[in-house]
Amino acid sequence: MQNLRAYEAHGLVTPTRTHGGTRRYSEADLDRVRRILELLDDGLNLAGIALVLDLQDDNARLRAELDTLPDR
Repeated sequence: MQNLRAYEAHGLVTPTRTHGGTRRYSEADLDRVRRILELLDDGLNLAGIALVLDLQDDNARLRAELDTLPDR
């Protein structure tokens, strides 16, 4: 539980919250936590993981944009 709070504090995962403040993790959040654990196992620290995840998110956004462009 402490690890999840640390990941949230570093902006690595952003679960939604209920009106009472309870964290609710989506399937996408859980996938992201699994990826964080893989990267930790590979020896990255949280700052390095943040960079990797940001790059992966950027890559996914760019791929989605490319998919909307007409074929040449």
